[in-house]
Amino acid sequence: MKRTFNSIAKYFFPSNIGSLEEQRKAALLINFLIVLTTFSFIYLILCYFTNIIVGVWTNLIMLPSCIIALFVFKFTKSFIRSSNIAVLGLTIGIAEGVLFSGNSQSPAIPWLIAVPSFAFLLGNKKVGILWTVAVTVIILLSGLVSIFKIPIPYLFPSYLRNYILTFTLIAVTIFLGIIMTIYENTRTTMTNALIAEKNKSENLLLETQIVNQKIEAMLAELKSTQAQLIQQEKMASLGELTAGIAHEIQNPLNFVNNFSEVNKEMIAEMKEEIDHGNYEEVKLLANNIEDNEEKINHHGKRADAIVKGMLQHSRKNSGQKELTDINALADEYLRLSYHGLRAKDKSFNATIETDFDNSIGRINIVAQDIGRVLLNLFNNAFYAVNEQKNRNLISYQPIVSVSTKTINNKVEIKIQDNGNGIPQTVIDKIFQPFFTTKPTGEGTGLGLSLSYDIIKAHGGEIKVKSKEEEGTEFIIQLPVNNLS
Repeated sequence: MKRTFNSIAKYFFPSNIGSLEEQRKAALLINFLIVLTTFSFIYLILCYFTNIIVGVWTNLIMLPSCIIALFVFKFTKSFIRSSNIAVLGLTIGIAEGVLFSGNSQSPAIPWLIAVPSFAFLLGNKKVGILWTVAVTVIILLSGLVSIFKIPIPYLFPSYLRNYILTFTLIAVTIFLGIIMTIYENTRTTMTNALIAEKNKSENLLLETQIVNQKIEAMLAELKSTQAQLIQQEKMASLGELTAGIAHEIQNPLNFVNNFSEVNKEMIAEMKEEIDHGNYEEVKLLANNIEDNEEKINHHGKRADAIVKGMLQHSRKNSGQKELTDINALADEYLRLSYHGLRAKDKSFNATIETDFDNSIGRINIVAQDIGRVLLNLFNNAFYAVNEQKNRNLISYQPIVSVSTKTINNKVEIKIQDNGNGIPQTVIDKIFQPFFTTKPTGEGTGLGLSLSYDIIKAHGGEIKVKSKEEEGTEFIIQLPVNNLS
């Protein structure tokens, strides 16, 4: 019986009911209508077999209205509409019973008095007040009919009045008890559901907070590790620079030393000429010394610039953009990278080709960052051609080239090598952090990833083209809106 009742209730329960409170109201309305339909059906059968015509008509009105209200709620989900249909059918049916069974003396009066309670229970405050007023008017009218003894057909056997009245009171009491039990059960069920939902939400919130704390700790650790790795990558590139810098700085230092020795000899010679009074020769020697001093000053500044560049490369980045000669920057890091590899492998040689567009001028960049990008790409290019050379290919000549030009309001830098190339199966991964094609221990896998981020931070883009056994070309494009 309970299973059948639950199956019927489940059938009429609309899908996608929102909150738990709405689910509680829906369960209460459906259960009320099912119970009322059952009572009406039982009453209809009893009245039919006891020949109580007025009861038959009353339940013939109430029964369809309850069924219609169930289907209306199933398909419209409207509490007000469904409850009004049910209470309307209930009121009309009971009012008809009251009218033809003694008016104010009718056994159906207890049912009529209970109607506003049903309205308040099923609908809302407005619905309850509306049907309270309607029932009050009906009771007043039935009283007036009795007072003024208005002749109305009496369709109820008088000898059954007391029995039916007693039965009605018992039925109303049982019905109200069932409805209140249903109400309390649904309220308790939904309260427990709300408590469970609240506890679940609190537990979920607590778990979320714990997870967030773990994520924050992991993020802090990741940032720390990332900073360490970036610093390691920076220091690794600085280490690769050192050999190249040593070679590059040796040239201006040799010039300084050589011209200093020459000047020393010229000064000694000038002193002799002064003693002999040969002032024309003294002037000539003085001019030569002055020229040599200019050369010493020039090469000294060159050495100073190289040292400053090394210090800037190792120093923490300020992120400050400045107008920079991109051609000079590319040429400087190209040669530093080449001599760095030469310092490690004296047998290594490669042809260096440059094609700089001198019309570019200076562009607004973070020179330290772009220099790091160029150094990384040059190191990779020389590494690739050196690997290809070590394969002892016949008539292979390593070539690394760099070119610059302006295209569509962008400065384009191309770095090309004829090394062993990048396999097509991994070319889409080369800008990912920690990915490297070099053997274990020879690369961190951060160089290209950092280069990609630096170029993107400048509003530019970096692309790669490669063919295995033919070589690789990296193309950098930087905006020239700040070109000077």
